[in-house]
Amino acid sequence: MSSRPGPSLQRLIKPTLDTPFHIDLDWWKRKGQDLRVYLMSHLCPEHRERFLAHPEETEIDWVDPETAEVRRVDGLWHILLQHCSRQPDFITPQTPLTDAVFRLLLVNGNQPMTPRQIAQALQKRTGRWEDPQKILQTIGGRVVHQGIRPVLE
Repeated sequence: MSSRPGPSLQRLIKPTLDTPFHIDLDWWKRKGQDLRVYLMSHLCPEHRERFLAHPEETEIDWVDPETAEVRRVDGLWHILLQHCSRQPDFITPQTPLTDAVFRLLLVNGNQPMTPRQIAQALQKRTGRWEDPQKILQTIGGRVVHQGIRPVLE
C-alpha cells in the first residue's frame, strides 16, 4: 500500500502558501500524456530542431565535473537544465504563469517549491512580481496545470 494519498484524497486537502509543489510525473502517465513531447516545447530553437531531427537520442553520456564519473542521463532533461534554462528568454515577464512555474520547477531540478518561493524565484529571475496568493490559486486549485501538484506527506 502506498503512503502517498491518491488523486481523490489529494483533492480534499487544501494547499496553503507554505505547501510545496512539484511536477508530478505520475500525473502525466495517468493522463496518457507524453511529458517528453511537452518538455521539447520548452527547448530553445536550436535544441528543439536537433531533438526533433533525432528523437531516438534519449540518453547521453555525461561526465560529472567533480568526480569524472561517466553516467547515462536523459539527454532532453540534461540539455534543458544545462543550456536552454540558462537562456534569457527561458522565463520572461511575458511567460504565462503556469509555464513560468513549470519552468522554474524544471530549473530547480523538480525540487518542491512553495508559492512564496516561486514568487521570489520568479521576481529574481525576471523582475516580475506575482502575488504568492495568485500563484496558489493558479496551481493549487481543482484544475491541475502541466502536472504541477502539491507534494503531500
